[in-house]
Amino acid sequence: MATQHIIFGTGPLGQSVMRALRKRQDVQVTMVNRSGKRTGIPDDVQVITGDAYDEAKVRDITKDADVVYQCAQPAYNKWAEQFPPLQTAILNGVSANHAKLVVGENLYMYGDTNGQVITVNLPYRPHGTKGTVRATMTDELLSAHQAGKVRVAIARGSDFYGEGVRESLMGERVFEFMLEGKPASVFGKIDLPHTQTYISDFGEAMAILGERDEALGRAWHVPNAEPKITMRQFIERIAQAMGIEARVSVMPKIMFETISLFHPMLREFRELRYELEKPYVVDSSEFIARFGDISTPIDEGIRNTVAWYRD
Repeated sequence: MATQHIIFGTGPLGQSVMRALRKRQDVQVTMVNRSGKRTGIPDDVQVITGDAYDEAKVRDITKDADVVYQCAQPAYNKWAEQFPPLQTAILNGVSANHAKLVVGENLYMYGDTNGQVITVNLPYRPHGTKGTVRATMTDELLSAHQAGKVRVAIARGSDFYGEGVRESLMGERVFEFMLEGKPASVFGKIDLPHTQTYISDFGEAMAILGERDEALGRAWHVPNAEPKITMRQFIERIAQAMGIEARVSVMPKIMFETISLFHPMLREFRELRYELEKPYVVDSSEFIARFGDISTPIDEGIRNTVAWYRD
């Protein structure tokens, strides 16, 4: 009998989990979003409309689920008001049905580590609103697990690149600009190491955490190929895959500060700029030791991403 897997969110992370699950046998996948739209989702995957802020609706959707994946999030500038109630509703709805809950997170809760390698055991020292929101939601998840309310596992990744990823350091302002013959547009100190997480590796990691009971009750860092690569080196590898010259336009800090006063996405990133001023290297050794190194070689991930943007 097929196991039932419910994914909240049909964005890049949700679709990466879906792709990982479809590789497995005897798995039934259902994705949930507010619109019911299925852009980029294969016909054999069910997509249903559902309000994840409605705890009763979540309970109904997940009533037969074996594993639920929380990949949904509100608009970037609505985190403080909308993210905690979204995740609380999913947590409470899933807890009523005794399914496992696997949650995708970033690294904001650690705050400014001053260049220290980011291990999964670092204390939370959030910097700014988004880090505080993330740390609070993580504490809620782990407290619920410890109380026996729900079985939780958490996957954490660095900045995304990959199929479907647009709003990221290595998103459309790099891949799409370069395909259009423009320089890659970035900001920060691009010759410092900065770990990049391939979105399909994140999805595979979440699928593994949903399969393995020993993953429950804690967070895990998703494996990343070449975690000490710099942004400049990464862009050079993209250019090589495209068969073009690597050209980079780096926004000066004073220009970033000025433009961010008026540009919504840049304004939201101001509190996170510390990530680009010091080395930002993620350690995934605990995941690798327990579940294996699932990271996709960077050149393969880049080729897949270039193909997606070309399509």
